[in-house]
Amino acid sequence: MNENPRPLATPDDASVLNAGSAPPAPAPDLAVLRSEIDRIDAAMHALLIERGQIIDRLVAVKRARGAEGGSAFRPAREASMMRQLVDRHRGILPLDTVEGIWRVIISTFTYVQAPYAVHADLAAGEAAMRDTSRFHFGFTVPFVAHMGPAGVVAAVAASRGDLGLVPAFAPPGASAWWTALEGAHAPKIIARLPFVERADHPAGLPVFCIAHPVTDGAVTEVETWSLHVGGWSAQAARALAPLADVIAVPDRGLDGAALLVSIPVGGAVALDAVLATLRAAGASVRAVALVGSHARRHTHSPHPALPPGAAPIDARAGNP
Repeated sequence: MNENPRPLATPDDASVLNAGSAPPAPAPDLAVLRSEIDRIDAAMHALLIERGQIIDRLVAVKRARGAEGGSAFRPAREASMMRQLVDRHRGILPLDTVEGIWRVIISTFTYVQAPYAVHADLAAGEAAMRDTSRFHFGFTVPFVAHMGPAGVVAAVAASRGDLGLVPAFAPPGASAWWTALEGAHAPKIIARLPFVERADHPAGLPVFCIAHPVTDGAVTEVETWSLHVGGWSAQAARALAPLADVIAVPDRGLDGAALLVSIPVGGAVALDAVLATLRAAGASVRAVALVGSHARRHTHSPHPALPPGAAPIDARAGNP
């Protein structure tokens, strides 16, 4: 039998033992969290209403200056907005959702300023083209289907300010639709979509966006050139492949090929180098015409998820 039993802990002793441990955090109140969500939703809606009021004032200014009815498309501004949106995005909300929301906001407010329709070539796949159109332009903007790019280009040319979507590749049996863009007053390529490039894009069908020439706000980071080439061969195609993005289709009129060549402005390869490469490969260049321009594709690298309350790292500030 132990003659010196250990004394039992008293309430005061227990408080001393637990003094170093923090009390458990209270469970969040779901009603409070839902109230916060409602507050944020109301604030977002109010900001959309405020944006609409500013657009209304913008239209009034254009009307007073006699500029009403012109194109409301500003590809350069839109490209800048989307780059900033993608680069600053953080958190659990998928980028697809954020990009889609902003695309619809931009396209719908553009439609409010100057109504337009989207004409789309369904020949390369109806479901994919409809997904691309709805993702980038929403459901408010009218959608007009065509079977073949020629109908799209003709509809845009006959319109006051509509847009056209055609595949940015040559499906089987494709024609050189871009030759209809060669005239000074013909429609031109003003964008390539999707602008944000990633492998799992929900509307990843590559398309060119066609519209009447944009005189204010065009983006010229990549120029698109229509080339009529004689003596087109596999050797010429291989020589050109490393230099530029090229779509080539037979050109029966010249017994050669019609090319749509996309060349980054200020890059390592210019138009003269492309033409010289073709000639060195035995091809003859019969005609060259600028048929549009668009922004460089913006490649997205996902940011790692941040813990709640953590601030994003600003590499420009030199933070570790």
